[in-house]
Amino acid sequence: MGRKKVPIYKIVAADARSPRDGRFIEAIGMYNPIPNPPTVEFKEDRVYDWLGKGAQPTDTVRSLLQRKGIWLRWSLMRRGVSAEKINEEYVKWQAARAQRDAAPKARRKASAKKKKGAKGAPPAEDAAAAASVPEETNP
Repeated sequence: MGRKKVPIYKIVAADARSPRDGRFIEAIGMYNPIPNPPTVEFKEDRVYDWLGKGAQPTDTVRSLLQRKGIWLRWSLMRRGVSAEKINEEYVKWQAARAQRDAAPKARRKASAKKKKGAKGAPPAEDAAAAASVPEETNP
């Protein structure tokens, strides 16, 4: 889907014998890689239904499912974990995901501050190392 230089991908349930861009059974989601962060939408009930019927997601679709937390829920459901425990694990996962997504921003800000302060002055490690090395004298 989409147009030239602006791709939008449908996530579909298809028979393995069908061609890659050919006939599919049902559209179960959409992936738009252009915005930052990329948007991924799934019909979760349909995803769980197809996974329950034995559908095997491709590696790319599996990574998108993991990004949304659907794969975590599915793996817990498959193991027979109670709904309360699944929701508890999902909340923990969301908190960890939010923290992980915020961490790169903090690292970028810290490295930008380092670069700003280091302009014109040699790094502290190099200055300390140069001071501790005795100069050679010629006899």
